[in-house]
Amino acid sequence: MSQDMIDALCGAVSADRMMAHLAEFARREKLSGTPQEYESFRYLQARLDEYGFRTNLIRHDAYISLPGKAGLEVAGASPGCITHSFSRPSPEGGLRGGLVYGGAGRPEDFARIDVAGKIVLLEGIANPGASFRSSEAGAIGQIHISPHEHLHEMCISPVWGNPTDATRNRLPRTTVLSIRKADGDALKARLQAGEAVEATLHAEVDTGWRQIPLLEADLDAPDGGPDGPFVMFSGHHDTWYLGVMDNGGANATMLEVARLLAEQRRGWRRGLRLCFWSGHSHGRYAGSTWYADTRWGELAARCAAHVNVDSTGAKGNTVMSDALSSAELRGLAAEAVRAQGGQELDGHRMSRAGDQSFWGIGIPSLFMGIGEQPVGAENPMAAVFGGGSGRKGAGFGWWWHTPDDTLDKMDPDLLVRDTRVYVHAIWRLLTDPVLPLDYGAAASGLADELADLSGRVGDALDLAPLAESVERLRSGAAALVARAGAASPGPDAEALNRALVAVSRAFVPIDYTSGDLFEPDPALAQSPFPVLDPIRRLAAAPPGSEAARFLAVAALRARNRVAYALGQANAALAAVA
Repeated sequence: MSQDMIDALCGAVSADRMMAHLAEFARREKLSGTPQEYESFRYLQARLDEYGFRTNLIRHDAYISLPGKAGLEVAGASPGCITHSFSRPSPEGGLRGGLVYGGAGRPEDFARIDVAGKIVLLEGIANPGASFRSSEAGAIGQIHISPHEHLHEMCISPVWGNPTDATRNRLPRTTVLSIRKADGDALKARLQAGEAVEATLHAEVDTGWRQIPLLEADLDAPDGGPDGPFVMFSGHHDTWYLGVMDNGGANATMLEVARLLAEQRRGWRRGLRLCFWSGHSHGRYAGSTWYADTRWGELAARCAAHVNVDSTGAKGNTVMSDALSSAELRGLAAEAVRAQGGQELDGHRMSRAGDQSFWGIGIPSLFMGIGEQPVGAENPMAAVFGGGSGRKGAGFGWWWHTPDDTLDKMDPDLLVRDTRVYVHAIWRLLTDPVLPLDYGAAASGLADELADLSGRVGDALDLAPLAESVERLRSGAAALVARAGAASPGPDAEALNRALVAVSRAFVPIDYTSGDLFEPDPALAQSPFPVLDPIRRLAAAPPGSEAARFLAVAALRARNRVAYALGQANAALAAVA
């Protein structure tokens, strides 16, 4: 690693250039598939053409949902409200029904009440989990109570990417509105006092197939050519309203990273591919998922790592310690955050969110957002995200997903800080002789999960062979990392890189998917190593019960899936031992 080059590149990050990009982004709303969005994509393409990239502006089919007008009638009043992407439109004259309070819409909340045929009043921002559970419980509508006076646009579909014939039945089946906290609390008080309350919901939602854009921009390494390995750097360009922070800040970061690193292309050992998605906000990651589906073979063969960026540079987004990374890239993430942001990374797992559509292919991932608002009573977003689970940040500013996400919410100094983190990390991914992937760290996480499960599942399933395989992976990966530190560019380094990519293809799917490489999991919260969920369910079942017998079948298959992946990873390491 050339620290002098990293320092020079980070020192050259230009606030003025990025703020000029943001002024351009602030001119247009960018709903997925609209002419205004496409015009803004053309601006991105023109800049990347100037920087020497080979660009390809694609249009493809996507299942997109754009919310329209909304209204609520309850007890002679009409509180302000919005509807959501993938809500069902209301029937002519509105959707009428009795209200029932459903808490936060968690499984235990629905277990206590009967919502069949009713409209359920729920705490918190509209989200796919609550929407799915409401539909499954037979509700006909939902009203979400915002945690404050702001109403946040949301996509409530749990289907990741375009639906298939098998997943379209998971799309929301209810009409959904959101109201402000004061109005919601008043309704809740009436219900808790025993009053029967009826409401009429009105929602216009335009859902269907349409063409959306996707911009791909490539610059090859000098010795790599168009078929060589590359690093993918991605972010969405569609927005709610003007979306200057989300996701204009990230797009400005992407353009500045591209400009600066292209000027030093002679030092690259891998190519750089930028992808700007549509369909993120209004199609549940339809763009990135379409790309994974249609470029599966190329990505599996050539993509070394995926770096994602969202909502950089906003006022007050000072907390960087919660930045997400897969375990194998956490060392690089921590180094970049420490060097460019002066903070220590806390090491949180990647969450099931953002355009993380490439785990089934086996591509390791780095970052989504970087800066967040601090947790605190004075921060209105603390009521939305609330920290928790060791988090120090509370999401983005109160203007997130509202009409107030405008140019005045940006902080040029924080935009420079965030962009320097990306410059630092991507430069190393492009130029290190051996990719900075530490699968010893990743294996340690799996070893901990297996140790916990082994104690709980007992004699119902022997996990000792998996534990032994994980220990071999941890040992082999540590040896590879030690060799990588001394490796010079050349055949030995390339052999180590091939081994690391092979380990990635085997390990990442068991780390972040339930086991199907080609069908994305739903956009719902996941356990660590979700492939182990069948074993977790077996561990929780009464021993010897009828349920345990059925669960044992799925648990054995899960063990086989993990064993096969670990065998592939260990074979790749053995080949270069």
